[in-house]
Amino acid sequence: MMKMNERLKLEKILNRFSKVKILVVGDIMVDRFIWGKVSRISPEAPVPVVVVEKETFLLGGAANVVNNIHSLGGKVSICGLVGKDEMGQNIIKELTQKGIETKGIFIEPERQTTVKTRIVAHQQQLVRIDRETTNHPKVSTLRNLMEFLKENIEGFDGIILSDYGKGLLTKALIRTIIQKGRGKKKSILVDPKLKNFFFYKGATAVTPNVAEASAASRVLINDLPSLKKAGRMLLKQLRCDVLVITRGEEGMAIFEPDREPFFVPTIAKEVYDVTGAGDTVIGTMGLALGAGAKMIEAARLANYAAGIVVGKVGTATVKREELMEVIKERH
Repeated sequence: MMKMNERLKLEKILNRFSKVKILVVGDIMVDRFIWGKVSRISPEAPVPVVVVEKETFLLGGAANVVNNIHSLGGKVSICGLVGKDEMGQNIIKELTQKGIETKGIFIEPERQTTVKTRIVAHQQQLVRIDRETTNHPKVSTLRNLMEFLKENIEGFDGIILSDYGKGLLTKALIRTIIQKGRGKKKSILVDPKLKNFFFYKGATAVTPNVAEASAASRVLINDLPSLKKAGRMLLKQLRCDVLVITRGEEGMAIFEPDREPFFVPTIAKEVYDVTGAGDTVIGTMGLALGAGAKMIEAARLANYAAGIVVGKVGTATVKREELMEVIKERH
């Protein structure tokens, strides 16, 4: 009976996703994959020669969070930076084609749009090549960003800060979003990078992975006691409502004030590719909280979504139907 009740609750939350509006603010990227075959080693250097078969371009970073929310049926807008280049134009075009609002994307002519190129042969990643500009936005761009946020924050149920350390999220911008958002009773979820970690004090939820939690707390996380110690320390330091440490194949650990930590095991049958799994987690969690879920329900749904996405190769997304299927299987 308990399982059935839980299933109905989760299905109800999922059915409300289409009414939730989320704003994603963060580092916009392109994930480019070059797929090929290796049959020989180069005569010039001891490296494999990759014969290219196809190339794929996927929305990455904050744009992948947006793509996940869109795929799950939520309403989503994006705020961030691109360069005045072909990749920047492609991102805006692709988001527009999906019906996603792009008024919050600002173009800086001297900036390179971040592109991560992965060369993959026989399902094995051989090398990654990054193109990026990691400077903070120009003062005029920052002013426009702030203006956009002040004018539009009211219309969203939640805000997700997707920090990939590419320079968009300055301390001033982070503090403004958290203060304004919390003041208007919006949930603020953060996928943090180490450099800005403690600027996120007062957010609703912060979702580091084990490596980030370990580095930020200076606790070597190698077992359950060290995980609990690091989690409790960070929860206290960040003064957030909830800290979620994502643990790859081991699921996630949830820390809330005055409660024992809660562990959600993964559902992944096989892990092929963890690229973008954090984007799936935070996107699903943002939608679930916007749909009125309790933290534990939001974490459970996010964990189910992550379990689906790591079973796919490349920066993947989860469809609402896939998530519904897993709920039915598990409950």
